Amino acid sequence: MTTHQHNLEKYATLALKKGVNLQREQGLLINAPVEAADFVRIITAKAYGMGVKNVHIEWNDEMVSYMKMKNAPLSVLEDFPKWKVDALEGMAKDGYSILTVYGPNPDLLKGVNPERISKATKASGEALSSYRDYLMNDKVTWSIVAYPQEAWAKKVFPEESAEKAIEKLWEQIFKITRVDQDDPVEAWEKHNETLRKAREFLNQKQYKRLHYKAPGTDLTVGLVEDHIWHGGSTKSEKGVEFNPNMPTEEVFTMPHKYGVQGTVSSTKPLSYGGNLIENFTLTFENGKVVDYSAESGEETLKHLLQSDDGAKRLGEVALVPNESPVSKSGHIFFNTLYDENASCHLALGKAYPTNVKGGSTMSKEQMDQHGVNDSIVHEDFMMGSAELDIDGETKEGEFEPIFRKGQWAVEFE
Repeated sequence: MTTHQHNLEKYATLALKKGVNLQREQGLLINAPVEAADFVRIITAKAYGMGVKNVHIEWNDEMVSYMKMKNAPLSVLEDFPKWKVDALEGMAKDGYSILTVYGPNPDLLKGVNPERISKATKASGEALSSYRDYLMNDKVTWSIVAYPQEAWAKKVFPEESAEKAIEKLWEQIFKITRVDQDDPVEAWEKHNETLRKAREFLNQKQYKRLHYKAPGTDLTVGLVEDHIWHGGSTKSEKGVEFNPNMPTEEVFTMPHKYGVQGTVSSTKPLSYGGNLIENFTLTFENGKVVDYSAESGEETLKHLLQSDDGAKRLGEVALVPNESPVSKSGHIFFNTLYDENASCHLALGKAYPTNVKGGSTMSKEQMDQHGVNDSIVHEDFMMGSAELDIDGETKEGEFEPIFRKGQWAVEFE
């Protein structure tokens, strides 16, 4: 067995054991691109070896998706099929673990009318809102792992041949996810413990607001009362521990939907809807984006913000030290799963109900009263750098340093 094949086996094991933490006699739903078929077969074989009752694959083909987005009647893009909604909701309701193998072409839909993309995204977002609730409320175990398709690899390593670019991207994925270590599962257990200490420190503090200062950024983010910081592993409704994102270097919580003031500037490109949004700035008043600009992709940013009312407000605030393995790689990955773990980030759109005490059982009215944002979108964008300072404001109005020059300014016990 080659080193690469051995690493693929370890990667698949990691995704099943520390990602979704698959249990015996459970079902597994895998969302994956057709290019990842060989890797998905490795996962499937291991899943059945672990006693899974069924593995269902939802395949996607980017070129077919492009053809549809480019040529299909608008009425088709605006009508997400009910049979697909029923199938996905049915598996979630039946307790399936959900594993997404992810590595899209960041420029896939470049040149396609952004309005068509926006309408299709809105249709799927509205149709799948109940399905997404199973994930965002941790009713099931779920995880996302990366797979380097050619277009993505060439975007990260444009000077290399396609074969070499894929090889180099695999090297980065194996290193960043700790697959290259002797025992990746044990390495992740240690990593989860580090993130646990960070989130416990912040949960004890219960800061009222966070204040961000960096070039192009002067932002105040209010946090909801009784907010909960998460990071690393979490537990499902049934108490099964899992890691939603692999890699993950963040601790994150819930901003107050009406409590954001000031301006924030992005520090990495945002890949959204098959297009890149680069060097953009958002200005908030009373939690809502009231002004925006972007050097490129401004029309795509406009449609993202117009998805619904909640898309103009924040649903997540995440802290990531600038010394994270993703950041130290020195690469921009043009992929949110990776770039968000290189940088402090915020998310436009829906908040995770699990980030506030009692959030998973709140009605929509109670969520709004508590400051919990709701939306059909949830899009992380990166705004951290080696020049970012963050202060926490206590309930008594005192300010304490949390980050200085992109690094933690506190020590965790």
